[in-house]
Amino acid sequence: MRIGIYGFGAIGRLLALKAIERGHEIVGVVDVREDLIGKDVGSLIGVGTLGTSVSNDIYSLSNADVVLHATGSFLDRVYDQVVSVVEMGLPIVSTCETLSYPYYRYPLLARELDRLAMEYGSPVIGAGVNPGYIWDALIVMFSAAIPKVKKITAVRSFDAAKRREPFRRKVGVGLNPEEFRKALYEGKLTAHVGYAESIYLIFTAAGVQPSRVVETQEPVIAENRLESSGIVVESGSVAGIKGSGVGYLGEEEIIKLEFHAYVGAEEFDEIVVDGYDEVIKWRGTGIKGDNATASTILSVAEKIRSLTPGLHLITELLPFKICIARK
Repeated sequence: MRIGIYGFGAIGRLLALKAIERGHEIVGVVDVREDLIGKDVGSLIGVGTLGTSVSNDIYSLSNADVVLHATGSFLDRVYDQVVSVVEMGLPIVSTCETLSYPYYRYPLLARELDRLAMEYGSPVIGAGVNPGYIWDALIVMFSAAIPKVKKITAVRSFDAAKRREPFRRKVGVGLNPEEFRKALYEGKLTAHVGYAESIYLIFTAAGVQPSRVVETQEPVIAENRLESSGIVVESGSVAGIKGSGVGYLGEEEIIKLEFHAYVGAEEFDEIVVDGYDEVIKWRGTGIKGDNATASTILSVAEKIRSLTPGLHLITELLPFKICIARK
């Protein structure tokens, strides 16, 4: 495929590298950073000269078969970017977490984006590792093997010291607790984005809507000096976060997702699906976030041309549905 990339930060560059490794061609890259504009894409990702340069002109993507978008987490902030691709009639796969299920936070924008995508003939989908894979697609696949699902719980845990520096900033590593809470409240750091989106995707695969979703995030405070992978957190400082999302039917807790990302955390992913007569439990050693994001986005991009124009959800690409049943 001929691939265009909108946003050439760490994830955009990884997308370009993995796309080339999968045999695709990079035909255009857009970014606003002045220090990148005009530079050869290959030289920026260490594969030699490709003959494609970074541009600030959206129309440099016009020859792409699909555009991979990786600039932000919140649809209201990247909406105009997505629309600019849609208006060229190009399929677009975005890492924007809130685009994975935009009807929750941005129902008006979601409906307008769907309308524009159908008008211009552009399939649009938000995907990634989480939301987009671990806490939704993978959970749906496991849950499909249970005749009647009673409760779903999942934990994603990893050592923030082993992730890239922008991620450590996002979860507040090294801040004092008050700085963390203030920055989270003001939106200067986001911690994890997408608890509710993943929950809504799971419920959508079951053909029901939750009565409510509750999201929480709190800092993990180092009780003693912590050191991992060369990252040091002093006692009393923020080592990262613990967060959760809980989805209810009526007053009954049906889905609980926990996210642990702090310096020194154990690395694992766990999914438990409780049925009325059986239980499925899966535990992995920890899915690597950035590589998994790139692989998921590319996998979706390789299928997106089979989708009709409009706004889509990752669960539409799965052959599975689940049954959530209460006694």
